Parts: sequence; structure tokens; C-alpha cells
Amino acid sequence: MRGFGKILKYMIPYMWQGISSILLSLLSTIFSLFSFTMVIPFLGILFENQPMVENSVEFAFNAEAIKQNFYYFLSQVIVNQGANQALLTVSILVVIFVFFKTLLQYASNYVMAPLRNGVVRDIRNQLNEKILGLQLSYFTEERKGDLISRMTSDVQEVEVSVVRSLNNAIKAPITIIVYLLALFIMSPFLTLFVLILLPVSGAIIGRIGKSLRRKSVKGQNMLGLIMSYIEETLFGLRIIKAFNTEKKIHQRFFDENNAYTQLMNKIWRRKDLAGPASELLATIVIIIIMWYGGSMVLNQDVSMLPQTFIAYLAIFSQIIPPSKDLSTAYYNLQRGLASLDRIDVILDADITIKEKPDAISIEGFENYVEYKNLSFKYIEDYVLKNINLKIEKGKTIALVGQSGSGKSTLVDLLPRFYDILEGEIIIDGNNIQDVKIKDLRNLMGIVSQESILFNDTIYNNIAFGMENATEEEIIAAAKVANAHEFILQTEHGYQTNIGDRGSKLSGGQRQRISIARAVLKNPPILILDEATSALDTESEKLVQDALFKLMKNRTSIVIAHRLSTVREADEICVLHEGEIVERGKHVFLIEKKGIYKKLHDLQIFA
Repeated sequence: MRGFGKILKYMIPYMWQGISSILLSLLSTIFSLFSFTMVIPFLGILFENQPMVENSVEFAFNAEAIKQNFYYFLSQVIVNQGANQALLTVSILVVIFVFFKTLLQYASNYVMAPLRNGVVRDIRNQLNEKILGLQLSYFTEERKGDLISRMTSDVQEVEVSVVRSLNNAIKAPITIIVYLLALFIMSPFLTLFVLILLPVSGAIIGRIGKSLRRKSVKGQNMLGLIMSYIEETLFGLRIIKAFNTEKKIHQRFFDENNAYTQLMNKIWRRKDLAGPASELLATIVIIIIMWYGGSMVLNQDVSMLPQTFIAYLAIFSQIIPPSKDLSTAYYNLQRGLASLDRIDVILDADITIKEKPDAISIEGFENYVEYKNLSFKYIEDYVLKNINLKIEKGKTIALVGQSGSGKSTLVDLLPRFYDILEGEIIIDGNNIQDVKIKDLRNLMGIVSQESILFNDTIYNNIAFGMENATEEEIIAAAKVANAHEFILQTEHGYQTNIGDRGSKLSGGQRQRISIARAVLKNPPILILDEATSALDTESEKLVQDALFKLMKNRTSIVIAHRLSTVREADEICVLHEGEIVERGKHVFLIEKKGIYKKLHDLQIFA
């Protein structure tokens, strides 16, 4: 079937589990066949029409030799201990065969659990790693909810519909072939009817039967945690990339996903134990009833020869379940492969932000950043047009203009969140596309309008991306950011959990934590994207003071709507419809009476 290769590539690492499961399933089918064929001598003893076998033959692995020696053994039991004892012996042997059959069936499912859940784990890990590697532009065209759905429900559908259906599609034919061979040996004529009725009965049972799924509360809770990690990754991708913590975030996800996989292995093994155990118990009950009822019939001296036909019917009944599995496998696979196609949309997406094989390393920032003849568009219309801007080390450059003028896009191009289409950006004489991405982003600290924090402690949020930071350094960074005092007033100080996206903190507190994080990184280039625009007056004063401390002796690019915050900038660039239309200091631009003066007057009037 088209699409099989997609899922088989994920199953290759678990090849030996799959082979072991098939072999165990084959052995289970053989033991099942033996348990049913033993009904023939059982009924023969019951109706006293079982001929005695007086001589054994040399043992060999063929049906005739095994049958001859078994009948000889049974004849000796009848002669020496009586028919009742022979009946009890056959009954015990049937139970033993069924025990080994169910044990092997459970063992087959047991070794399949790591394959089923391992494939799901590997697909999730690949999806998470791919999302961390994809450029930001990819997510502007995709709905995050749909991405989460693909990483959760679609992946689970692959496990339920594809992996399990492939398991049935391989094991069911083996079971059917073994039983059909036995039926042909017993009665070729009746088997022709079996071949006609088999697909019909399987289709009817498949339509009538209902699939029951058990759910584990603990498993669902862990899956919910995994989903929250996915959501945080999507929400905080800008900061994750800026602080070069892709590996750390992936490792956190990898560890939780592994724990969930181990739990699901246990759940599946317990669920798979229920079927064999109930079958074994039911068989024991049936054998007890047969032995007791058969003893009563023997005492009444009833004679008839129905055993072969009854055994035939018993074996035939065992073909129906795998036939049903085989008949429904096709539809399940189609549904699962549709989910796999949705998953592959992400896995096959092109990563456009690529690092050159010979990319150079840079350790620090020494001289200048320069935008040269830069133009950029997301789809069709240009967002930036012919930008030329040089930022000397230690200078503060402010970008102002109406919403949609291209300010944020201009700064997003510097750490390569998006790649340049026309022109170039130079750092100390090096084109940023020739520099290692990790080294480039290590030069920069970002404080954005929306404080991107994680559901963790204050301490870990400040230390984000700085693995070797000491407690003293973290406290010092918090003091610079005017955050130390309010942190000490929280319930557990620096170890206080701030909730989802910092929901336990106010807007000003969240922003000061973000500033502390940037202070700790101590980057030579600072990007402030509307860092105070969403704050009240009191919070803005505290945050602005922290920003001034952060910007001291540092190259800064500041995006601001509130022009009062950029009055002291070394140069103010006014963007309008993607172009720099005015530039200069505050006083010069006011005297020019252009766009900047209009923006300033509007804010003064407001």
C-alpha cells in the first residue's frame, strides 16, 4: 500500500522487537492449534470410540509421528488407569497448552509495547527538534493549535491506526495460514466453505464489533504536560533562539517524553495482559465443565463419533478474530496514514535559515553594525525598502514610526530570525550570513514588548540560557533590573514559581525579570522592542530606569512608540512604509517639522 514506507522507516530501529513478536505469535498459534486438536481424543474417550494404539513410533517433527505417539501414550493411560484418568489427563494437557498459548500471546504483545510507543516517542522528538530549528516565518503561516494537534492527536493516531494495524496485518495472515493448513488436513471439502465464509464472517464481525479504549488518568496528565512544553516552545521560540537554548529545551522535552513512554509501556502491557488472562480462565472453566459432563456421559455408556467435526468447528472459530483484524486493517491504515501525511508537512518543511559549512566564528563585537541597501518582504509587498544604516559601537539608535512601518522586522533580521532577500547586514566587516548562528545570537540580548517567561522559578527564568551562572550573578542582575526587592517579597524568593508565562507576576515585574535575564547574559548588542509600551506609569518608570542601567556602555537598538523614551538617543530613525525618511537627534527632528514632529505633537496632545 502507498505510504507504508513512511511508517516503516520509523520501525527500523525496533526491527528485532517486531521479529520477536512475530515469532512469539507463531508459537502461540501452534500451541493454540494443539489445544484444539486434543479435543479429538478427548471426545473419542468420552464416546468410547477411540481406537487403541499398541505401538509407538520413532519420534519425528511431523504430524503423523506426533499423533501416533500421543495416541500410544493415551492408550497406555486407559489400559493402566482407566478412561476417567485418561480424560483427566487430556483435560490437564489442554489447559497446559492453552496456558503456553496465552503466555506466548502476552509475550508477543509485551515485546511490541516498546515498538508501538518508541515509534510515537521518536516522531514527537523529531517534530519538537524540527520546530526548534524552523525559521520564525514558518509559524506566521501556521496555526499553533493545529501544530500542537499534529504533534499530539495525529501522532497518537499513527500509533493506534498504523503501527497496530501493521502488527495485525503481519500476524493475522500467519495465524490464518496455520489454522487453514490444519483444516485442510482434517477436511479439504469443508475447508472450501471456510474460504467462502471467512471474509464474510470477518466483515460482519468487524461491522458489529466495537473498539473499546481504556484511558489512563496519569498517562493523560503526563501527555498534557508534554503539550504544555510544546506550547511554551512555540510561544517562546524567539527567546529560545536568541539565548541559544534549543538543546536545553529539547532535552527537557526529551526527558519528559521518555518518562511518558515508559509509563505507556506499562499501561499497554497491563492492558494486553487482560485478554490472555481472561481467555485462560475461560478455558479452564470450559475444560472443567467438559471433564465433569464427559464423565457423566461415560457412565451412561453413550457411543458416537462427533469429535472431529467439533474440533474442526473449534479451530474454525479461531480464524474469525484474525480475519476481522485483516479486513479492518486497510481502513485503519488509511486513516493513520492521513495523520502521518499531516505530520510529514512539518518534518518535510524546508529550514531556510541555514548555516554555511564554512561559517566563521566571532567572539565579540568591536566596531559597528551596518545595514547596506537592505530590502525585505515576507510574501509579495516589501516591508523594508533600501535601508542603509550604520550603528557604531556604544551608540544608541532609536527606531520610531507608525505601526507596520517595518521597525520590528528591521531588528529581527539582525539575529537572523528571518533571512535577508536583498542587500546585507555587516558586523565588524563580516556578513551575518557568513557567521555561525550561535555566535551571532550570543552577541545580542533582546527585551520585547511581551515578556516571554516560562512556567518555572524566577531564578531559572533569569538564568535562562546561562548554564554556569552563579547565585550572586543572578542576584546582581536582578538588582540592576530593579527586580530584587519584589522578588524577595514573593513566597519563596528566587525559587518562586511564576506560573504559565509568568501569570503570577504583574506586567512590570515580568518585564523586569526579562531585563534581568538580558543583564545576566551581558550582551554587547541590546535590542529593545517596545519594552515599556504596555506598562502603567509607575511600572514604566521602574522599567525605564532598569533599561538605562542596561544600556549604559552598550550598543543599543531601541524601538519605541513613546518618543519621550528616546529623546537622548544618539540617532533617531523615522520609518515610514518601510523606508527611513528622517534621521537625526531629537531637537534636530523637531526643528525639521516633518513626520517625527507630527508624531511628537500627537503624543503631547494626547
